[in-house]
Amino acid sequence: MQARSHHLTAAEVSWFAPICNGDDRYLGVRDPFYKSAYRNAAHIARTADELGYRNMLLPSSYQVGQDTLTFAAAIAPQLRQMNLLTAIRCGEVHPPMLARALATLDHMLLGKLTVNIISSDLPGTKVESAVRYRKSREVIEILKQCWTQDHLNFKGEFYDLDLPTEPVKPYQQNGGPLLYFGGYSPDGVDLCAEHCDVYLMWPETEDKIQEHIDKVGAAAGAKYGRKLDFGLRVHVIVRETEAEAIAASQLLMSNIDDESGAELRNRALDAKSYGVSKQAALREQSDKDGFVEDHLWTGIGRARSGCGAAIVGNPDQVYEKLMRYHAMGIRSFILSGYPHLEECALFARYVLPRLETCSLPEVLGRRPAGIPDSPLAGGVRR
Repeated sequence: MQARSHHLTAAEVSWFAPICNGDDRYLGVRDPFYKSAYRNAAHIARTADELGYRNMLLPSSYQVGQDTLTFAAAIAPQLRQMNLLTAIRCGEVHPPMLARALATLDHMLLGKLTVNIISSDLPGTKVESAVRYRKSREVIEILKQCWTQDHLNFKGEFYDLDLPTEPVKPYQQNGGPLLYFGGYSPDGVDLCAEHCDVYLMWPETEDKIQEHIDKVGAAAGAKYGRKLDFGLRVHVIVRETEAEAIAASQLLMSNIDDESGAELRNRALDAKSYGVSKQAALREQSDKDGFVEDHLWTGIGRARSGCGAAIVGNPDQVYEKLMRYHAMGIRSFILSGYPHLEECALFARYVLPRLETCSLPEVLGRRPAGIPDSPLAGGVRR
């Protein structure tokens, strides 16, 4: 089954906010200058907005992170045209209160909120995967009822709720914010097939990505009669020449050893997930220089628990790689690089102007095109 936006020639090109203390010039060398702080992360967000990125992922992590919703609320009035992809861990906040918080944030953003659903263990807990996904399904169903119905009447395994929904209506009235989701287990794929709008993947070889797009798309169509869009979360290192890009990748990892790399990988709550194990397997398939296929470098995964590969090359090579993914059905690219501010500017200089970009909430009718910009930020929409 084709992706929902298979006809779309544009893509949502997003950057990443390092609110989880995940920014450095050299991985494995902590520099206080790059420590995760509101001032640093907000500067990156404002820069990405000005440079023309269409969304920004705000991740969630307990041990090393700023609070995602708090950061999103603080930066919302400062943005001119960029959406926010705000990560939430299902069960972390009582679902009706979460619905209210997200609806409030959606109004602050004038409908530019998108939501990254995470189904993982909460800090200090360990729950069987199948149980987590059942709870996540209930959380999503409650959010959708709160956003789209006049009354919440929900009885499930984890929640029994009977509440009015008037306080939690979002700015986006045609279904509420888009839901983005990533998960590779059968339970995760089924949850996304039933409820989510954009299925997110981490890097793999091109044949594996196409295979997974076909699998998830078929599951959504056959069981639930739905069509999804697809997204790719990947790092990028672009320089004027391929040699310079490869040198930059080597410099990034020049101070890491196996022990410190393992410590960085294992500090995240999701370090033992199935998706992370697939990134480790991808590294094992790579050549001696860390490349698993043309311009896809897995060396960065030696020091990261999640997304573990980067597109590395000159502007033409990076652009052509992204276009190959687009041809497969990818309509959302969530990019990042180290240091995040510098790589954000480099990609915007060398590649972003060549890409036709869009806002998926606008394309999919969640909010009107051309809504007013924030009066605090000034300027017009790109």
